[in-house]
Amino acid sequence: MRHIAFLCGIVLIFAFTAGAQVSSEISLLPGSPMPAFASAIPAVPAEPFPGANALAVTAAPDPAPQGVYGVLQNYNWQAYVGFTHFTFYELPGVTGNLNGFNMSLVYYPRGGHFAGDGEFAAAFAPNSSANTRIEMGFGGVRYRIQIAREMELWAHGMVGGAKFLPQTPFGSEGAFAFAAGGGVDFNPHHKRLGFRAQVDMVGTRFFGTHQYSPKASVGLVYKF
Repeated sequence: MRHIAFLCGIVLIFAFTAGAQVSSEISLLPGSPMPAFASAIPAVPAEPFPGANALAVTAAPDPAPQGVYGVLQNYNWQAYVGFTHFTFYELPGVTGNLNGFNMSLVYYPRGGHFAGDGEFAAAFAPNSSANTRIEMGFGGVRYRIQIAREMELWAHGMVGGAKFLPQTPFGSEGAFAFAAGGGVDFNPHHKRLGFRAQVDMVGTRFFGTHQYSPKASVGLVYKF
């Protein structure tokens, strides 16, 4: 009797285990209530990268900054006009102070450092008997260097002729002349119109002797 009861218990255990396996397999088949239950759970979007900010990933990169570059215009021609003071050492012990104007035209081939330089100056000294006048014309070369964006230094050497009026009994009114000196040009905001100051030593040969006379000028320079 006990053997029969033991066999019946084993049979019931096997039957229960098989039923549990069948129920598990049926729940995974299409149409079972498990998929419906799973679909009812809202889906949580996954981050593209763990710990990454979604806005940082999807945002477009900023455009590269646009730089603004100034253009330094270089002009080949320079025209100058200004006031001139000329101290003329006429003869030993005889000095004349004359005031007038100075004009020049300069050309820099290819905008370089060297230029052709042409200049004309005239200065006057009123007298009770006769008005004294001296005229000078020169041609030569000029060299410049730029020491700042708005400033350049230059030096020149020129040869030419001079004329002294009125004519005296001591010699001809015309004479050989030369000049050497330099100056500085200042161009605010690097515009075409600027300012110039220059100083020259002028050599002449009037009345059978040599004269070495300083000339100073300030004025406006136009570049084109």
